[in-house]
Amino acid sequence: MIGLRGGHLATALCRASSLRSALLLPASAGRYHALMPPATTGSMARSRQSSAANFRAVFVPMLKFQARLFSSTQVLEHGHIHEPAPGEEIHITFITRDGEQVHIEAAEGDNLLDIAQAHDLDMEGACGGSCACSTCHVIVDPEFYDMLPEPDDDENDMLDLAFGLTETSRLGCQIKLTKDLDGLRVALPQMTRNLQARDFAKR
Repeated sequence: MIGLRGGHLATALCRASSLRSALLLPASAGRYHALMPPATTGSMARSRQSSAANFRAVFVPMLKFQARLFSSTQVLEHGHIHEPAPGEEIHITFITRDGEQVHIEAAEGDNLLDIAQAHDLDMEGACGGSCACSTCHVIVDPEFYDMLPEPDDDENDMLDLAFGLTETSRLGCQIKLTKDLDGLRVALPQMTRNLQARDFAKR
């Protein structure tokens, strides 16, 4: 866990375990929520199919707003993301908490947190993208989930604290765009929980 050294680790792990219990999160870090319950039996393929069905069932009916288009020229106003080269744009769709689809053209190498903030979407990123909180939590369309690199231990630690954790949850700051992710769709959860690694440091 980020920010923990030496003797603080055991204390932090104890506090984290108590926090998981208080938040009704399993100590095994199982990912579940009312929207997308985990598979308790059966194969991983059946679990992933269930996740895909739940994603469509929850978010597709919410898409009642007209899609909003963004031009890549707006990127020039933000120093922390890049302007995509003509013909090399990577297309992303964010589904907001209100069910609105926001289509954005972005550059390879930028991450979802920076892109969302540059386009004024409601993604907090309280730790500044250092993988030390869960406020950039996104729910990835299962069609694209397996295209992402596996989350590392730091990301998994923070995901354990995320509100509404699902089988395809990731942190936006850890998803860097590649050409394979063209067409990526992610949904913003209804709420975020601002717990950071420093909250477990010994005081």
